[in-house]
This record gives sequence, structure tokens and C-alpha cells, in this order.
Amino acid sequence: MTVFGVFNPIYSLAGFFVGTLVGLTGVGGGSLMTPLLVLLFGVHPATAIGTDLLYAALTKSVGTLVHGFSGTVDWRIVRRLAAGSLPAAAMTLLMLEHLGVADGQASALLNRALGIALLLTSLTLAFRPKLVAWAQKRFGRFDLGQSAWPTALAGALLGLLVSLSSVGAGAIGVTFLVVLYPRLSTVRIVGSDIAHAVPLALLAGAGHWLLGSVDFPLLGALLVGSIPGIILGSRLSALVPDLALRPVLAVVLALVGGRLVV
Repeated sequence: MTVFGVFNPIYSLAGFFVGTLVGLTGVGGGSLMTPLLVLLFGVHPATAIGTDLLYAALTKSVGTLVHGFSGTVDWRIVRRLAAGSLPAAAMTLLMLEHLGVADGQASALLNRALGIALLLTSLTLAFRPKLVAWAQKRFGRFDLGQSAWPTALAGALLGLLVSLSSVGAGAIGVTFLVVLYPRLSTVRIVGSDIAHAVPLALLAGAGHWLLGSVDFPLLGALLVGSIPGIILGSRLSALVPDLALRPVLAVVLALVGGRLVV
């Protein structure tokens, strides 16, 4: 169980492990870190989610700077996503405040939300090309002008998922953008998704902080391990094919998600 005020190096090892996988695969840390904290270390779901949100906001800020200086962020897409995600996140946090994040009802809700988000992420990883092809065949190809309201709607769904579970801004967000902006290069889709995740994770994390569900020593321990892990994973990503890792991650997330839902 997490103890507030106690630095535990085991969490740094977990941060290093997750950071390396994120660097290798691009999958958001919430998909891996939050269930690890809940299931392996016995951290309360609200504390795991709140701490992971601020962890994601800080680490993805660095990624946003890199993509921003490289010109691989479409700020118009970021604004559209944020127009839906930030109000949805604020409303979700108000709901959590009403329920009380420490009671059994909220804990069960957060566990199930995390499980569902992990299952959705697993399906997204496993079937992304088929999902994109089906969506484009069903709804057609949006151009930049037509995609405004669907992007805001996708942002609202991400705001709900991320605030409840800390999962969704990575794999699910990228899939939404691939469907809505098929002519956009992959690097700009990834850069825009990372940039949007920063204000969303910061707002949701700040809300959880005000609700008392952020463990700052845990946050610091995770960052100590994740920063070198992300650097290592990014360097190894050229050697390990994404197609080899994606099915493995999809199966792991499906198993973890199913464990949390039932």
C-alpha cells in the first residue's frame, strides 16, 4: 500500500519499466502505470489515477516541446480537442467530488472505468487499421473544415475517460485523429495528440489533487525512473518493430482490463 510522504525506489523501477515501454511503443503511460499501481502495489484507484495524471502532464510537456520546436503539432487540432475534453474533464471531476473519491462507491466506479478504458485501448491497439478503414468507409473522409465538431466530440469522450481512469489520451486519441484527419502525417498526429494530453492531464490531475488523491512522493519516484526509461525506449524503438510489441500489449491490457471490470 502506498504511504504518503515515503519515497519508495520500487516505484522508480516501475517508472523505468513503463517509461521504456512508452518509448518503445508510444502507448500512453496511463494504460500501463495506473493498473500496475492498483493491482501490483495496492494503491487506491483514485490515488493511482490522480498521481498518474500529473505524471503524464509533466512527461508529455517535454514531448510537446520537442514536437513544437520540430513543427509537428497542429495547434488547430489541439484547440478543437481541448474544446471538448476540458469541459468534459471538469464535469467529471465535479461528479467525482459529489461521489467522494474515498468511498466504496467511487472506488468501484473508478476500477470499472479503468477496466473499460483498458479494454478499449486494447481493442484500439489490436484492430487500429481495421477500425480506421471501417470508420472511413462508414463515415467518409473528413477534411480539415468538416472535422471541427467530430474532433470536439472525440475530445469530450477523451476528457471523460482520462478524468475517470487516466487512460485514453494515447492509443484511443491517436485512433480518433487518424480517422478524422487521414491526410495528416503520422508524426503530426502523434505530436498533436501529445500536445493535447498536457492541458487535459494537467486539469484532471489538478482536480484529483484538490480532491486529495495525489501522492507527491510517489509522483517523484515515478519520474525519477521514467525519464531515463523513456530515453532508453526511444533509442531502442528503431531496433524493435512496433508490430511485434503491439499485439503483446493489447493482450496484456485486455487481461488487466477484464480483471478490473469483473
